[in-house]
Amino acid sequence: MKPMRHHMTKVTKILNFSRFSLRDLIVASGPTILAIAAVCVLAYVLVDPAPPRVVTLSTGQENGAYEAFGKKYAELLGKHGIKVVLKPSMGSYENLQRLAAGEADIAFLQSGTTSQDEAERRNLVSLGSLFTEPLWLFLRDDVKAKDLTQLKGLRINFGPEGSGAPRLFKQVLEANGLEATDLKVSSLANTPATVELLEKRIDGLVFSSAPDAPLIQMLLITPGIKLFDFTQAEAYTRRLPFLTHVVLPRGIVDLGRDLPAKDYHLIAPTATLVARDDLHPALVDLLVQAASTIHGGAGWFQQQGQFPSPKYSEIPVAHEAAKFYKDGPPFLQRYMSFWLANFFDRMWVVVVALGALILPLSKVIPPLYVWRIRSRVFRWYGQLRSVEQALAAAPEDKRDQVCAEQMAQLNDIEEKVNQISIPLSFADDLYGLRSHINLVRQRILASHDGA
Repeated sequence: MKPMRHHMTKVTKILNFSRFSLRDLIVASGPTILAIAAVCVLAYVLVDPAPPRVVTLSTGQENGAYEAFGKKYAELLGKHGIKVVLKPSMGSYENLQRLAAGEADIAFLQSGTTSQDEAERRNLVSLGSLFTEPLWLFLRDDVKAKDLTQLKGLRINFGPEGSGAPRLFKQVLEANGLEATDLKVSSLANTPATVELLEKRIDGLVFSSAPDAPLIQMLLITPGIKLFDFTQAEAYTRRLPFLTHVVLPRGIVDLGRDLPAKDYHLIAPTATLVARDDLHPALVDLLVQAASTIHGGAGWFQQQGQFPSPKYSEIPVAHEAAKFYKDGPPFLQRYMSFWLANFFDRMWVVVVALGALILPLSKVIPPLYVWRIRSRVFRWYGQLRSVEQALAAAPEDKRDQVCAEQMAQLNDIEEKVNQISIPLSFADDLYGLRSHINLVRQRILASHDGA
């Protein structure tokens, strides 16, 4: 009866109940959550990889428009965490070679530099035309030349090989029945050529550049230097379709000093931002938006909003760029940062797939949760069964000893069961276990009294 007295005097512990077990839910759903997270990470890496953080832009000569605009692109993209490495060059032809060789991701090219077939063969795409860059022919003021045929025998700098100006000016000369050999040609870069002109060691020099170039700005206001007037500009555009006729308005350089003192007719190819066709689509979007900011205003030769444009280029326009010119910036980028918008844009396919995956997985979690809670109760039935088996196998001469040992074991089980924390919805399982413990206790007492 001692075990019975021990049981009756033992302080019964209050069972721990809660309405819901968050810990058990987390443990039950843990493998599913980990599997979904692994799928998301794998998709983030493999499904349409993130844009590169560094791109290379091949620009142009020192003090040229390409160099100046390249710095603006680097500044704008830098605000979005994209580093733009600027690589100076001699001009369009060197830029074309760099793109073809994979030495640059994007570059400035002049219209007429390549053909549509060649661009497609070299896997190049246009991000849009940016601005007109007239053919500027600056001459010393004492040089008398009203048409290009009067340049014969003069010392003219065509610009370095690799730039667009030499090839363009040769085509213009050929349209006038001249060859480059009819002139005394030099191939200096723009800055040293300007020095040679100012020192009167050459008679003239050729540029093909936007008016933003510092050297153009300087020469337009330099005494003793004059700009050649292409009075037949419209005819040139018919002979060379990649050219357009533009007018430098009177007084545009300096209204107060009336510079220039008359309208000048010029012929102009168009500068285009060109990329390799494997450039990340998100970067294409970002570059076109930057182009709109940099080149979208009014200028000497353009109206507000005329550039950038999908027109004026023989190179096929990239799909993302064409979409921008039609519909504007991507929807998400209008309201989010570049990287956040890009993340959602890349992961929408994964989100849809996860939606289809989560539905069946969600049906697995509730049974796992129930099993985990109930296993906390059911595992004690094995020990109860062991107590019953030990009692049944006890020999008659040792029954009192076995009853005492099993009663102590049963008390220990009951004490541990009373410490179980379990949600209220599963309380009936716990109370069922306690009633079964009492049932076994009654069997032990009955066996002890029978002995």
